[in-house]
Amino acid sequence: MPRCHWRVAARSAIVDPMEITPSPPPVCLADFAALARTVLPPPVWDYVDGGSGTEVTLGHNRAALDRVGVLPRMLTGVATPSLRTRLLGREYAMPVGVAPMAYQRLVHPDGEPALAAAAGAAGVPYLASILGSTPIEQVTATGAEVWFQLYWLRERALVVDLLARVRDAGCRALVVTVDVPVLGRRRRDLRNAFRLPPELVAANLPGGRDDLAHGGTPGVTQVTVDSGAAFAPALSWADLRWLGEHCDLPLIVKGLLDPVDAVRAAEAGAQAVVVSNHGGRQLDGAPASVTMLPEVVAAVGDRCEVLLDSGIRGGVDVLRALALGAAGVLVGRPMLWALASGGQAGAGTALALLADELRDALALAGCADPAAARQLRTVPMG
Repeated sequence: MPRCHWRVAARSAIVDPMEITPSPPPVCLADFAALARTVLPPPVWDYVDGGSGTEVTLGHNRAALDRVGVLPRMLTGVATPSLRTRLLGREYAMPVGVAPMAYQRLVHPDGEPALAAAAGAAGVPYLASILGSTPIEQVTATGAEVWFQLYWLRERALVVDLLARVRDAGCRALVVTVDVPVLGRRRRDLRNAFRLPPELVAANLPGGRDDLAHGGTPGVTQVTVDSGAAFAPALSWADLRWLGEHCDLPLIVKGLLDPVDAVRAAEAGAQAVVVSNHGGRQLDGAPASVTMLPEVVAAVGDRCEVLLDSGIRGGVDVLRALALGAAGVLVGRPMLWALASGGQAGAGTALALLADELRDALALAGCADPAAARQLRTVPMG
């Protein structure tokens, strides 16, 4: 895939294509990070790449995955593994979804529709953020299987209206993110006084209500100011139960680490939970997501499906998650890197690489499919 160079629009963090020059094609998701860093303005790179606090949890997500060893099985007679899997009762091409991420037009002018279209072509679900920079109706129009991610709005009537809009748009599931009572202190964004360019709005908020995110104050990230104004900080289990009773879409609860919380989510009506520390962007000092995955899987049993995010960077990581009991994973930052460096084509290449890596990992582990991978043993590395 060619390397892309972008120029920054005047007074904007949105980037436009300028010229294309040949370079070696990416061979793994990490290659897209190097490409993205060359094309994104530094404040946007920091917004995408950074974590909260001293970024301890951000670093541990990757380190913890690297400590998971998978014990391969031999002579299983597997030639070409199948990647196909079922999530929430629907069949997908592999046990992977594109994680919800805000304001994707920050990294590429085609934004959410481009990434959704790439996910649709790859046969995996695309999780659309409530803070998307493109209306949900345009995202579902790509034909992708779209799950909608919700932060709880301060007014319940607005939640009801948004649920109707999401359902009418054709979304297949509702993902409630519960680990953001307040936005984590992201020091890179604070130092940059990060703000959105005027061209971007949160297109799924009622009336695009994110005016505060466009200001600029030294030592303040305006996205934090805006999120505090739009979202309710005191979401409770009663609210989640109400949502389970009033939403006719499959309900997924994202942002859980404690097995007790995962069980409560299942009891409140969740068909799936996502073990996640928000990619190290919320509580700095929280454990790596993969560290808590086995306990959550054991606690919920067959009450609901369990997904994992935070730190997934390749097919072996997907294999690790499956071996620890996950039904699948969500991939976040690498998809933004790929979108930034190559638009829809870049995102499609990243998902194809991930599929190739997972297929190789399953074959080397002696697994015919993702279900077989869940029977593997894991051992500590290092």
